[in-house]
Amino acid sequence: MPSIRKIGVIGRTYRHLNRYRRILAVLIKYGYGDLVDHLKIDQYIEVGLQLITRSKGDRIERYSRGKRLRLALEELGPTFIKLGQILSTRPDLIPVELISELAKLQDKVPSFAFEDVQRILKSELGRPPEEIFAHFEAAPLASASIGQVHRAELLDGEAVAVKVQRPGIRKIIEVDLEIMLHLATLMERHVDELSLHRPVKIVEEFARSLENEIDYTSEAASMERVSAEFLDDATLYIPKVFQEACSRRVLTCEFVEGIKISELDKLTAAGLDRRRITRRGAGIYLKQIFEHGFFHADPHPGNIFVLPGDVICLFDFGMTGSVDRRTREDFVDLVDSVAQRDAGRTTRVLLDLTVWEEEPDERRLERDVAEFTGRHLYKPLGDIEIARVLQEMLELAARHRMRIPPDIFLMMKALSTIEGVARMLDPEFQMVTFAAPYINRAKLARYKPQRMAGDLMHFTDELLRFINQFPRDLAEITRQLKEQRLNLRVEHQGLNRILATQDQTSNRMAFAVVIAALIIGSALIVIAETPPLFHGISLIGIIGFFAAAIMGLWLLFAIIRRGRL
Repeated sequence: MPSIRKIGVIGRTYRHLNRYRRILAVLIKYGYGDLVDHLKIDQYIEVGLQLITRSKGDRIERYSRGKRLRLALEELGPTFIKLGQILSTRPDLIPVELISELAKLQDKVPSFAFEDVQRILKSELGRPPEEIFAHFEAAPLASASIGQVHRAELLDGEAVAVKVQRPGIRKIIEVDLEIMLHLATLMERHVDELSLHRPVKIVEEFARSLENEIDYTSEAASMERVSAEFLDDATLYIPKVFQEACSRRVLTCEFVEGIKISELDKLTAAGLDRRRITRRGAGIYLKQIFEHGFFHADPHPGNIFVLPGDVICLFDFGMTGSVDRRTREDFVDLVDSVAQRDAGRTTRVLLDLTVWEEEPDERRLERDVAEFTGRHLYKPLGDIEIARVLQEMLELAARHRMRIPPDIFLMMKALSTIEGVARMLDPEFQMVTFAAPYINRAKLARYKPQRMAGDLMHFTDELLRFINQFPRDLAEITRQLKEQRLNLRVEHQGLNRILATQDQTSNRMAFAVVIAALIIGSALIVIAETPPLFHGISLIGIIGFFAAAIMGLWLLFAIIRRGRL
């Protein structure tokens, strides 16, 4: 994984100073100057913020917060673009209103030199390229922020596509991740509203996701897994992977020529059946999700091609999703309860599927769920759009401070994307109707004798393990009690604020008593005419009254500043 080191002392070492200044300049340019001020960065690094222009212009001011964030990420380059793309699939980490905007992020970068390609191939594969490839085209077929793709031929004449990782990209990612982590730490420390979204956790999750994407061996393994799962299905074709020409930075797979699924005129001219393609493509994704639990999570038209015979071919397995059996069954229960218009059951399943820090109000949630199901289930099936249902479900969960886990969101997003592609091919296609048999099969699968026998065996194993372990655990607890080594730890929540308030109140009372004592003492001194005198009045008494007045004004100002008189 790209290393993430804490960089609180970056100002003293001037490590990555120019890049840090560049990031801050872009944030300020797109209207995030207030955030930069709140982070108090000058306390940690000497970035020279006074040298950064803060003029935003009317054009930037008119943009929404989401659009300004998207433009800023695009200008900051590969690491930040990938951050936005990954966050667009994580409603558990960011506000819902940012997801649709971040999904628009574009990866537009120039290609790198062919000499670098040759050097990387030799370094990664351990041999000169000419010992592996009979021919290698210098001009890339496509270029992105992480790598670029070249067409080539193996020594046996097999046409292949070779994806080569961009030189120095790991170092760029490491530097940007260090700066991201530092900024995230400052956000949690100084900005209460942002600390709720756990920015440090976001950066750590991003680092893990990005490591999988820049490790091409993971993508190769995903391709081979899906290919094995559909080995007997002639409707799907996955390009063959050549492991002997693969590494963490190089991916070599079969070069497949087909028609991009969005090129409708070419599909028609080739005599391909768009209606059959639609149903095959939708069926492939439904089977991946509800039967295999592992799916291609980026099904936009550029990654789906059609081969002769209406065969679907999938490319780019850099982003995949995985849902375990229990999650799939919970999702099926959710769909079933919504279809049955059972708001109570839908609420309970939704609570099982989501995560939260503070338990939602179940009655309010059930009422909102009833309104949600009512808005959609009384429409004709052809008018129900999965994408719209997904958006409203995210908004409903966000209102109740519930977060949908990333695997479920990826699954729902893949379904909604496929629905859009399907309706582009066949405007009359109804995803809800087409998916019903797959959902019913998934629902009935749990009642198969083999499955019930397996569940019973698993339950028996767990029960026996508990029975065997319980006496040992009980003996260990008894032993620790005898040796007085068993400690009870109680954690309180919210008590610190109460204690602070009580402490503040007692301090004010003590302060008021001191002021009152000064006034009374000074009055007695004045009455007694204790020397030295000033115009017949005791000077010590005057000083006492003056001190009491200052302390009283100070106390009054402190109370007013806190907003409580």
